[in-house]
Amino acid sequence: MSDLECPFPVVLAGARGHGRWHLENIRRLQDKGLVRLAGICELTPLTEEELAGFSAAGSGSRTGSSSGFGELPEQSADFGALLDSTGAAIAVICTPIPTHTDLALTAAARGVHLLLEKPPAPSYAEFRRMADGVAAAGVVCQIGFQSMGSHAVPAIRELIAEGAIGRVDGIGGAGAWGRAEEYYRRAPWAGRRRLNGADVVDGVLTNPLAHAVATALALDGATRAEDVAGIETELLRANDIESDDTSCVRVTTAGGSRITVAATLCAEHPDEPYVLVHGTEGRITFWYKQDRVLVQRSGHGPQELTYGRTDLLENLVEHLGGRAGLLVAPDETGAFMKVVEAIRQAPDPRALPDEAWYLDADENRRIVPGVDGLVAAAADTLALYSELGASWALSKEVST
Repeated sequence: MSDLECPFPVVLAGARGHGRWHLENIRRLQDKGLVRLAGICELTPLTEEELAGFSAAGSGSRTGSSSGFGELPEQSADFGALLDSTGAAIAVICTPIPTHTDLALTAAARGVHLLLEKPPAPSYAEFRRMADGVAAAGVVCQIGFQSMGSHAVPAIRELIAEGAIGRVDGIGGAGAWGRAEEYYRRAPWAGRRRLNGADVVDGVLTNPLAHAVATALALDGATRAEDVAGIETELLRANDIESDDTSCVRVTTAGGSRITVAATLCAEHPDEPYVLVHGTEGRITFWYKQDRVLVQRSGHGPQELTYGRTDLLENLVEHLGGRAGLLVAPDETGAFMKVVEAIRQAPDPRALPDEAWYLDADENRRIVPGVDGLVAAAADTLALYSELGASWALSKEVST
C-alpha cells in the first residue's frame, strides 16, 4: 500500500454529535498534509457556520474560507454517491450503530478504506458480515477504540510479561459516569436495544463505556472472539429507557483469566474510568482516557506515568503508506463483540425500584446512591453487583 500518497481524500459520514470530534481531527490532519476533507455525508448538510464553528488554531484557510478546511467539502445524504464523486480513499463512519455494517460494506465495495466508530456493530452476526465483507474487498478497516492508540497499552502489557506485578489474577474495569435525561433523547436510537425491528444495543457497556471493556480485554491479550470462553451479565436501568445504564459483565477467557467490568451512567460523583490489573505482587491502574498509569508493587514505591497516544485515523494513514502497523483491525475486536452479543441476547434490563434512585433536578439526571462504591468494588474484587450484596441486583445471566 506504500504507493498511496498523501493527502488522502476523506469522506466523513456523521459530522454532528460525536462526529464533530472527527471533523476537528480531520482538520488537524489536513493541516499536517496527511488528509483532505473531500466530503461530508449528513441527512441535513452542515452550514458554513457549523463548519466555521470549530476552533481552528493553526489551521489557517488556504483559500480564504472561514471553515479552516479551504474550499468547503462536498455534501450529500447519499454515502455511496459521495464516495464516487469525491474519489475518497478513506471513509470515517460515525453514524447510528445499526447503520455501521451497511455503510462499511458500501465503502468497501468501492475500495475505500475505513475508520469505523465503536461499537462496530450491534450484533455478532452483523459484525461478522462487516468484517468478512471488508476482508473480501481487500480494504483496510480500523475500529475506533481510541484507547487502543494509547502508548500505555503496550507498556502495561510489557510490564505484565516481565512479571512486574507477579502472576496476574484478573482484570477489573470501572466506569462511573453521569448522563442527563436529555442524553437519551438526543437521537431515536439512544438508549434503545432495538429500533424498527433492528438491533441497536446502546447500553452503558456497549457504547459510552465500551472502552473499559475493550481495554480490559486488550490488557489481558484476549481480543479475538475465540479468546472468550464464557460471559456473565447483570443489566439494570434507573432511567426510563429500553437499554441498560447500570451494568456489569464478567468474562472468562479461554486462557482462564477473569475480567470484570462494572459501569453506570447514574453515578453520584462522576469520575474518570479506569482498568485495574491485579497481580500476586502488585497492581496496575490505567485511567485510559488520560493515558495515565499507576504501578504499585512489592518492594517499590508507587510509580505514576503518563503516556502519549497515537490517533487512529493518523495510524490508518500511516498504515496505508506502509509506515506503521494497524492498531485496531476488526478481528482484534471480536472478543468485545462477543460481550455485545451476550448483552444483546440477555433478558431486557431490569428497572431499578423507585427507592433505588433519585432525580437530581439541577442536573436533570437520575442518581443511584452507593453505585460509585459498587462500581469500584467490582473492579477491585472481580465480583458482580449481586455478589457484592447490592439490594437491587439480580442474579447473573450466563452466556457461553
